[in-house]
Amino acid sequence: MTISGDKVSQTAAGGGGATARGTSALLFAGLVVGNFLVILDVSILNVALPDVKADLGASAAQLPWTADSYTVIFAGLLMASGAIADRLGPRRVYRLALVLFALLSLACAASPNATSLIVGRALLGAAAAGLVPASLALLARLYPEPARRSRAIGSWAALSSCGFIAGPVIGGALVDLGGWRWVFLVNPLIVLVALLPTRGLSDHRPTTHKKVDVAGLSLTILGLGALTFGLIDAGSNGWGRPVPLAALALGLAAFVALGAVERKVDTPVLPPALMKLARARADLFAGAMASFVFYGTFFGLTLWMIHVRGYSPLETGLAFLPMTLPACFLPWLSGRAVAKYGSRLVILVGFAVSLVSGAGLVLAGSNPPLPLLIVLMLGLTVAGTSVIPAVTADMSGAAPSEYAATAMGALSASRQAGVALGVAVLGTIGTLRTTAVVVTISSAVSLLVVAAVLRKPRAAAPGGAG
Repeated sequence: MTISGDKVSQTAAGGGGATARGTSALLFAGLVVGNFLVILDVSILNVALPDVKADLGASAAQLPWTADSYTVIFAGLLMASGAIADRLGPRRVYRLALVLFALLSLACAASPNATSLIVGRALLGAAAAGLVPASLALLARLYPEPARRSRAIGSWAALSSCGFIAGPVIGGALVDLGGWRWVFLVNPLIVLVALLPTRGLSDHRPTTHKKVDVAGLSLTILGLGALTFGLIDAGSNGWGRPVPLAALALGLAAFVALGAVERKVDTPVLPPALMKLARARADLFAGAMASFVFYGTFFGLTLWMIHVRGYSPLETGLAFLPMTLPACFLPWLSGRAVAKYGSRLVILVGFAVSLVSGAGLVLAGSNPPLPLLIVLMLGLTVAGTSVIPAVTADMSGAAPSEYAATAMGALSASRQAGVALGVAVLGTIGTLRTTAVVVTISSAVSLLVVAAVLRKPRAAAPGGAG
């Protein structure tokens, strides 16, 4: 007997029997594993790059893009994939994206040269983009009651975050075992684990078929892709070259054109029913800023430890463990805090902690002792892993149900833009004190903006999930 996702959601929300709760947990696990896979593949190939270079003869220009092409296409397609999931149904998109992820991983493992690997990684990023908004929309239907949904999103974020930390460890072990190709051969096994429970997920689909905003989706893909490419290329190879500047100009031009096009279409890629909500706009801003500070600071600090402190890659990795390991469980606590105190308070407290940590880094000087640095960076970990799950939970409640995946795609895209901007800006500053000043100012601005928006009375979203 197959239990539908909607049936499981209703039973779980109403305190159903042990069998229904067990089925709900199995469906939740399938969604977590899929997102774990997406985050795992962000970092798993990095440690294998020397082996890729030796085996495929990748040039200095090609090698970074064997890893980064995944991120560029992933970021560029997030908005579009959310809109597509709302039109075709998130379960259908999620299952298809999982199958494509497995097949494309096998293609990457069989790559005969660096160019084919870059193309394969880019296509893998497209499959990854199909997974994230759809999984969050399915999670919202699995747990329709707001408090349970907040706890579930916290657990989803905590368990998924382990993929970023586990990536270098798993990747290093696989490279030692059989070479860089094994990094991709593990993906189909993980896909199988995620795919098995998906038959029980909600098969909810829109009852009316809306016209697809082809122009809007195309401009969104172009804008986000060009922006991410330009920021990554500038952060890796310097800002004074025409390539990243041209990419950034193209991205900005695409967004200007998008604004003009969206005013004339019947079904814009960012629906007015979603964007007129101040709550949704605040969540998009907060998600981007939290990602900018959290990921940008950690990337910049990695380079600072290697080039200024003279740590080896292994010493740097070990120094980061006290700062990164808490990311595996702190979102779980954040989800419970959101369920108890509300998303607004958690977001504001998170940015306040980020502000205090940034100010502490400013006062610590240009070369603080490692224990003090770990404490201050741990504060940024607490801040990032509080704000991001809280923003995700708040957006899930704010979005009208028919735009659930679109909202999550927009939030994921804003977060990825924040990550790319943070890596490009904070990764090229060079000095710890200047980085700390940027973090402090960014956190203060975020705190003030979000406080100003979220102090207004909370209005129920029409048709919202929460």
